[in-house]
Amino acid sequence: MSSIDAALLAAHAAGDGTAMMRLYAKAAEAADTSDAAAFYLTHAYVFALEAGHADAPALHQRLIDAGREHPAAPPRPPKR
Repeated sequence: MSSIDAALLAAHAAGDGTAMMRLYAKAAEAADTSDAAAFYLTHAYVFALEAGHADAPALHQRLIDAGREHPAAPPRPPKR
């Protein structure tokens, strides 16, 4: 198991959305394929939205740039 995987498991166990966002973004950078990168980046984006994190728009733009998200779909904060 990689150190990122172990850290992700710990962040999930702790319910730490901000840590999960950062770790998934880091995993996207280290991914071997564009599909794996998109998988991790999508998770990073979702956790950023849930946390109301300032990085959400940048993560959204990365998904757009990768052709994985449509630019007309603006990030929306979660319903509370």
